[in-house]
Order: sequence, then structure tokens, then C-alpha cells
Amino acid sequence: MSQDAGQGRAGQGRYAGRALAGGRYQLRDLLGEGGMASVHLAYDSVLDRQVAIKTLHTELGREQAFRERFRREAQAVAKLTHTNIVSVFDTGEDDLGGLTTPYIVMEYVEGRPLGSVLDADVRQYGAMPADKALKITADVLAALEISHEMGLVHRDIKPGNVMMTKRGVVKVMDFGIARAMQSGVTSMTQTGMVVGTPQYLSPEQALGRGVDARSDLYSVGIMLFQLVTGRLPFDADSPLAIAYAHVQEEPVAPSSVNRALPPAVDALVARALKKNPNERFPSAEAMRDECLRVASSFHATPPSIVPGAAAASGAGVGSEVFPPVDQSAPAPTGPVQTPYQPVPPHTPNPYGTPTPAPSYGYPQQGGYPAPTASSYGPAPASGGRRSNKGVIIGSAVVAVLAAGGLIAALLMNGGDDDAKGGGGTASGSASASASTKAAGHRGPDKSRTIETDQCTEPEESYNDPDKVKVPNFQFKYIGSVQECFNAAGWSLKRVPVDENTYGEGAVMEQFPIAGTDVDPENMPEIQLKVSTGNPPS
Repeated sequence: MSQDAGQGRAGQGRYAGRALAGGRYQLRDLLGEGGMASVHLAYDSVLDRQVAIKTLHTELGREQAFRERFRREAQAVAKLTHTNIVSVFDTGEDDLGGLTTPYIVMEYVEGRPLGSVLDADVRQYGAMPADKALKITADVLAALEISHEMGLVHRDIKPGNVMMTKRGVVKVMDFGIARAMQSGVTSMTQTGMVVGTPQYLSPEQALGRGVDARSDLYSVGIMLFQLVTGRLPFDADSPLAIAYAHVQEEPVAPSSVNRALPPAVDALVARALKKNPNERFPSAEAMRDECLRVASSFHATPPSIVPGAAAASGAGVGSEVFPPVDQSAPAPTGPVQTPYQPVPPHTPNPYGTPTPAPSYGYPQQGGYPAPTASSYGPAPASGGRRSNKGVIIGSAVVAVLAAGGLIAALLMNGGDDDAKGGGGTASGSASASASTKAAGHRGPDKSRTIETDQCTEPEESYNDPDKVKVPNFQFKYIGSVQECFNAAGWSLKRVPVDENTYGEGAVMEQFPIAGTDVDPENMPEIQLKVSTGNPPS
């Protein structure tokens, strides 16, 4: 679903106070609402727990064929069990507002949509720090790895379908819903509709072709571009024009928008956004491994956004549409279908100098047939940059429906100034060595704080119940971090580093890295690289 109703803000919904499943689920606050669905916080009276319930409130609920497919998809998704996937507990249909309404009962995630997290980072930094973005992307890919193994292609990966818990755990939601929406229901398929969100559609989705797991990887690539630059790679004034850009236009390199990004991030995004699926990563696992490798290959630096950097545009589509699609071809069912031949072993390394590769029956990046004049009129003037609003475009071809932390830090070296957390005093300076302030010195930003309970009550390890995860101290003010250490009785070692973007006292790197499993009874000394506030020499 495109304009999804993600779990987030609370308010009063039109179904608040109603009950489902014979009174078992009592709807309470509205968590979110979109054009196709609403999500309510609810109480499960049988198991005495809070849940989130998504109700579809469109005319689709009137069609038995859709409701049946929706139920089957929900059952398939309920088999997905993974830390990074929002669990599905139950599904059914009930009468709400005089309509037969399908619903899904899900795990209640107390947190924020990734889009909200990105917005906060954009306001503070201009974009999300690359290490944080790569960690989040790797976790999304971990969820997709599980779903793809079970034959489920998400079809609608975007920040609105990714939740971040208060502890920073990534949760992907709405598996199977896009598939259900594309399941052969007459009101949706009679015009050859394609399900997804315009800004994140893969080229094969936009063209109405069969999709496989690599379509999700393209959407992940779009999302990663957005995280590290603060904007989408394709910008246009209508959903059709955006879809056209996915098919015909080449995205700019992320580093042309954010100068702090290393070439490895450009290469990673470029491979994920290949028009030909054969040239993308072969699996979510492979892309995840590359995200983690790239994250470990560079030092964390704050975003440096180029003012006025433009995204690629699909506005030239005008009143044109894509070439006709064979409507007789059935939608893929069962395990993940792979309509494209695998890339041979000799396919060039995407990080080196490319050489021509055979197309294997799939158009190369510039090889899609040019659109022909439309007999369906101009494209709707809705949608646009950074809009996730769902749109259904009725045409014979395309209809678009509304669908960090893990830096492998280099081992700290040098530094003679140790500060012990247990019993130590909070310090407002980056290090004792920062006794002089060079030209261009930037003072401390004491607003970047960490709560003491992040140290006194750290998140438990998923792998070992006797261990906890190292909190994320990056970019936090050292005085606040020291207080956190003092509260927990931990010890730390400070290593000064010249840096004047985040300012004096900002933690630039840490070792062990955030998320590392440690024994709280034998806590290691944590090393922090702390900014002196002086420009790099």
C-alpha cells in the first residue's frame, strides 16, 4: 500500500471505540491514516496485550476475491519471524461503517516511521549521517532476506513502511499487502494497474512486467539515496512522470548532493539502481553485506549538502505513457519468480570500469522503447517530490497505487588522556589536549544528549540473554555521555580528534561500535574519539 498508515502518531479515528472479531479486539487511538487504510492501537482482550490493527477502508472490501487473497497473503506474512519484521498475529474481516472491512492484527511498534527519523536528521544535518543510513538499510535488507527466502516480494519498500523503535530497532511492515492489491481483483486489474509508490517503483514495476526480489532491492536503493542526501533521486510534478523517470532517466551520484559521501556509497547506490535487474545485487543478502562492508570502510563524517543540487527529472513525459503491456500474462504466484536470466560470472565488477554486457532479453539502461503518444489524456497533476501520497492512475499501462549506527570503526590509536566513567566527573571539553582554540574553532553543542538509562538499562542482546548492546554515543555531547557512563559505572577512554563541523565535545567514533554485544558483568573500556572543535590540520 502506498499511502500507508504507519504506526506513529496517536489521535481519534473514526473507528475508535469499536470492536472487531466478536469483541476480542477493542479499537482505541488512531495511529495513522491513509487513502487506503487506517491503523489503530487496539487491546486484545484474549491475550491481554496491545496490538496494532490495520483496517482497509476502500471499495476493495466489497469484493470477495480480494478479501480471500488478502487473507491468504496475511497468512503467508504471519509465517515471517524476524527481529526486523513487524509480526502479524491475526487477520479477518468485520462490518465497520456498513462495509465489510478486511483487517490485519499486527505487533504494536512503539516508535516512529523512518520518514520521521529522516526528517529530524534533515533538519539537524541536511541528511542522515551515512553510517546510520547504511546500518538502517542493512537491517531492512535483513528483513527482505527472510521474506525473499519464503517467496514474498514486498513490492512497496519506502520509509513509510519502515518503523524505528525507541531503541533504534528497524521494523519493516506491510509485507504482502501490495501483492494482495495486485491479485486479480477486477476493479484494480482491468486497467493493467501496477501497485507501488511512484517514488520507489522499480522500472519493471513501472512497465507492468513481472517482478522478483531484485525489484525490492531497487526500492531499497532509492530509499538509501534519500537517506544519505535528504531528497529523492527522481523529481517530477506527477506520478506518471516520476515512473517515467525510473524507466528512462539516470540518477545523479549521491555524492553530487552530499559531498561527504565516499565513492563506495556512490557505487553501492548505482548498482542497486540499475535499470536491468540482472545488473543489480543478486540478493538482499549480497546487498546487505555490501552495505556493512562500505560502512566499515570510511570514517564517519557529517553530511555536507550542496545547495541547490537537483535530482533527475521525468517531467518530459508530458502527456505520453509507456508502451502497452500484455494484459494476458498472469501475475507471478508462489515462490519468487525470476523472469530474467542470471548474470554470467564474467559480468564486470560494478565498482570498476564497466564494459558492455549482454542484455539477456532485458533492455539496457537507455534501451527502453520510447513512449508513444497517449490516447488517455494528460497525466494527473498530483504527486511530486517527496510525496508518498497514494495515487491510482487508470491507463492501459501504468497505475501507481499508494504502497547509524553500524560503522565498523577503526581501532582507536594514540591518545594519552584517559577518563574513567566510574566515579569520574562529567567533562565539557573534548579532551585535555584541546587547551588552545585554533582559528575556525567551533564550540560545543550541549543539546545533543543521551539519556542515562541508555547506559543503566541498555538494550538486551538478541543473540545472548546474558549480554547487552553497546549504546550509540556518536555525535552526542561528551558531557552527557560521561554522565551516562558515571550512572552505569562504566569506564571510557577519550581520544581527541580535530573536527569543527559538529563542534567541541562531540563524539565522532566509538569502539566497540554501537550494537556490539557485551557482558555487563565484565564491561570493556569504551574508547571514544571526541572532537576538539578545531579544524583538521
